[in-house]
Amino acid sequence: MSRREFDKFSQSYDELLKDPVRDAFTVGQSDFFHRRKYDLIRGYLARRRMDAKKLSYLDVGCGKGELASMLSSEFGRTAGCDPSTGMLGAIQGFEAREQTSPDRIPFGDREFDFVTAVCVYHHVPPETRDSLTEEVFRVLKPGGVFCIIEHNPYNPATRLIVSRTPVDADAILLRSAESRQRLRRAGLRIDAQEYFLYLPEPLYTRIASVETWLSKLPLGGQYAVFAQRPS
Repeated sequence: MSRREFDKFSQSYDELLKDPVRDAFTVGQSDFFHRRKYDLIRGYLARRRMDAKKLSYLDVGCGKGELASMLSSEFGRTAGCDPSTGMLGAIQGFEAREQTSPDRIPFGDREFDFVTAVCVYHHVPPETRDSLTEEVFRVLKPGGVFCIIEHNPYNPATRLIVSRTPVDADAILLRSAESRQRLRRAGLRIDAQEYFLYLPEPLYTRIASVETWLSKLPLGGQYAVFAQRPS
């Protein structure tokens, strides 16, 4: 999807994401999907004993900044970038810059310790995905970590939701194997992978540990791959 199309959708973006199946996973106007990613990232940082307060964080394709806003209190520095100025206009509390091209990141070399791209790559044409990954490698510090979070094409509910969501009209989903392959090609070392979004919010709040047990089973609604730039 072009920057102009995302600008057009920016005012009604949340409404356009609504879907009966998707909405059944949450309670009311919940931020469950952002919170679930927040939990996943915090869990990774805790397992690796990374002190986020000493780290700089960049969210590539940050949209309106919901996830970055949640994580901003965890990191020493938080920044974001997105091709859509309409989306960026909603951001407060951290630095955000426009991407003049979807595969270019408007920050300097070796500037960040931790980078995310959340449901970004399925909007990026396959022929451009390697160049975006190389850009992430460029802005990562040695030893820094990149986390790709994407829709899981093996999950039938995910495929159904994507197929009828207007903002995903251009989506070309990528399997976790493709994500790992592109990360390796850019020079990054795969560190961890997990599938998540098996349970709707009411169940997750009560038995979150079940998702931990299922995290290796490739059927969750989304997946995360963590990769490190060699020191």
